[in-house]
Amino acid sequence: MESLTGSDRALRILTYNVHGCRGTDGRLAPGRIIDVIREARPDVIALQELDAGRARSGHVDQAQAIAEALGMAFHFHPALQHVEEQYGDAILSRLPLRLVKAGPLPAPHNRPLLEPRGAVWAAIRFGDVELQVINTHLGLLPQERVMQAEALLGLGWLQHPECRGRPAVLLGDFNAWPRSRAYELMASHLRDAQRSLPGHRPRATFPSRWPMLRIDHVFISGDVVVRAVEVPRARGERLASDHLPLVVDLVIGGPAA
Repeated sequence: MESLTGSDRALRILTYNVHGCRGTDGRLAPGRIIDVIREARPDVIALQELDAGRARSGHVDQAQAIAEALGMAFHFHPALQHVEEQYGDAILSRLPLRLVKAGPLPAPHNRPLLEPRGAVWAAIRFGDVELQVINTHLGLLPQERVMQAEALLGLGWLQHPECRGRPAVLLGDFNAWPRSRAYELMASHLRDAQRSLPGHRPRATFPSRWPMLRIDHVFISGDVVVRAVEVPRARGERLASDHLPLVVDLVIGGPAA
């Protein structure tokens, strides 16, 4: 996939569940994640399942380590925190970014032991255009995912005055395959990037060794056009995480307000 980053209004965005930087061979290897991302040459990155200060990953702040290796700025949101150990999602960018919001997503009240879920929203500016990027990782239960999808589509996120009507991308690991209630809810309000590209056959991202499920998504709204989609599947991608990265080239429209 040829880079589009030479265009003033084009950028490459990547979403990737990195599984705590533990590969399908069981080895903890952040360097392999960095190599996969570097090979894709993205401008903006959404990562899920990052550890920070956790004993199981050597107390490394993975978002910071990956961002520093790639020469990018970042914002990390810990959906789960216990004492000094954190686990969550991040947005990285080689373009100027500002954090707009980071916070939790709802869950059924009768299931208090569910893993907390959240989202992080950053505004990415290039030239006179500002793109609203929201990265998330939804829950495992269908009821939970629908609640979280409704929240993301509501006033706190995509319908917020800073986001509504502007070029926006909602992406991440939704744990929701097409035809699921959560996916259909998202697709009824937003455009699935993989289905927005004429002639493109949507590709699965999980599990990385034998991808069968399309649960990692890029949804777009506003004046955003999809120019290319790729799911890299070389040996490095199959080893680095249990998910494959999803890479989308976008062209962003009119000037930011």
